[in-house]
Amino acid sequence: MDKLLMKSSPHIRSAEDLNRVMYDVVIALLPACGVSVWFFGWQSLIVLVLASVSALVFEAACLKLAGKANIRATVFDGSALITGILVAMNIPVNSPWWMVVTGSFVAVVIAKQVFGGLGYNIFNPALVARVFLLISFPVQMTHWIQPSYFTGEAITAATPLGMLKTEGLAVMQQTYGHMDLLVGKVGGSMGEMSALALLLGALFLLARRVISWEIPVSVLGTLAAFTGIFWMINPERYADPVFHLLSGGAILGACFMATDMVTSPLTRKGMLIFGFGIGLLTAIIRLFGGYPEGISFAILIMNAVVPLIDRVTAPKKFGTGGAA
Repeated sequence: MDKLLMKSSPHIRSAEDLNRVMYDVVIALLPACGVSVWFFGWQSLIVLVLASVSALVFEAACLKLAGKANIRATVFDGSALITGILVAMNIPVNSPWWMVVTGSFVAVVIAKQVFGGLGYNIFNPALVARVFLLISFPVQMTHWIQPSYFTGEAITAATPLGMLKTEGLAVMQQTYGHMDLLVGKVGGSMGEMSALALLLGALFLLARRVISWEIPVSVLGTLAAFTGIFWMINPERYADPVFHLLSGGAILGACFMATDMVTSPLTRKGMLIFGFGIGLLTAIIRLFGGYPEGISFAILIMNAVVPLIDRVTAPKKFGTGGAA
């Protein structure tokens, strides 16, 4: 028996791997997907399946064209599946099939593979797809329906944030309450349906240590603090901070998209700065911008700042920076 074994690093290996982390995220998204299917019916399930399958197909095609080895293992590592699910959760449930496929194409091919694949993309792929679709097809991307409970009825309904922006606080409060937002009985995308289901998924990720608390807490805390200031100044015009936390894509963005390990900072201090920026930008866009929701734009803007945040917050090397 050899007493001296020569092996390359790492010498201490973690039980966690990419597949386990990715499929933990998939599991965490299942409660919100289930609530969406319950409220919206089969059309939401069709959009979910179509976005996921097309994302996997585009991933496989890109890897094949690039001449990558072991394509099957890479395609099914969970990353493309998560991208497809998040694309579906960021668009209307009554989206036409071609728009769903286009969203998956932009997310996987343009926002991910063009940069070199997983680990090299600068921006969150699903959010790039959402913003692309919103700018390219504004009518379809702002045509929301209210929950139908498998009745097949597609009745147009404004989202709570959309109603707040266009019709004012009083009308919105007559239509939607905090409990509606918490449970998911509102118009909007699948990612805006149930704050409770999304929070359950986020707690699962925290328990599994897939994400840490810094980014979600800083995003939601900053959003609540900034909107709370204006609510206290004029509660007849501005919605309360609880409404802003439970409405739109705040929880989905803070817990599932801003925490993307590829496009978020590496240090804890950097994560807090990153989350603060997202929360502040989201609040500014919601309160003063032309769009009712701002979480997507806020995350993408802060994604671009991540290299600078990492540089500023990087720990000093041992033996440097101290007094002589």
